[in-house]
Amino acid sequence: MKRLLSLTLVAGLALAACSSPGASTAPASAAPAASAAASAAEASTAPAAGGLIGIAMPTKSSARWIADGDNLVKALKELGFETDLQFAEDDIPTQVSQIENMITKGAKVLIIAAIDGTTLTDSLQKAADAGIKILAYDRLINKSPNVDYYTTFDNFKVGVLQAGSIESVLDLKNAAGPFNVELFAGSPDDNNAGFFFNGAMSVLQPYIDSGKLVVQSKQTEFPNQVGTLRWDGAAAQARMDNILATFYADKRVDAVLS
Repeated sequence: MKRLLSLTLVAGLALAACSSPGASTAPASAAPAASAAASAAEASTAPAAGGLIGIAMPTKSSARWIADGDNLVKALKELGFETDLQFAEDDIPTQVSQIENMITKGAKVLIIAAIDGTTLTDSLQKAADAGIKILAYDRLINKSPNVDYYTTFDNFKVGVLQAGSIESVLDLKNAAGPFNVELFAGSPDDNNAGFFFNGAMSVLQPYIDSGKLVVQSKQTEFPNQVGTLRWDGAAAQARMDNILATFYADKRVDAVLS
């Protein structure tokens, strides 16, 4: 039972990271990639042939980011651009180095899915000084005035939809309850994670306040209690295992927000 719940949680985190519950990876990635490619083409002052666009993705550990990178390369090549696609494996210094290498190579536009949206200020200033346009991809880049474009999903709505599935499966509008629920959220350094969580809690909080939903662990605060740094599935599984062992020896978990 514990193993099943942990695996379900990890799968849920993967879906949340994809920002498109209920959709397969490729369609979820293709639409924002096409939008980003169009914005990058608009931003570039280079001729259609030979202009270099740098693409900085956070990691290959998620199929979502691989698909996004591949879709961006495909869309940009169809528009006549060269691309430099790099994955930083969730290491901030590596991503900074990759971005600065793209600047040195003479990229006209940088498309960046930041690992931590607060750590790129100096690199983006170098890019701006070189006349390079910046497109923040899916994750907002903060603490810099040098972001020219931002493409993402309606992340608050994603959270509403995630929580709506719990509301529907448990029939919270009609059932008496109480039901036990545990809460997991994304990475505190990902701007989207707060939107996901707030959207979900806009649905779930009234049921928690009324007692129809009960968080046995009492872990409800984002990011300190429910955040999952780097969307790490192993960390989420370890936390879930601990919650099950500590609070559910003789109780049932009815739902997990993740």
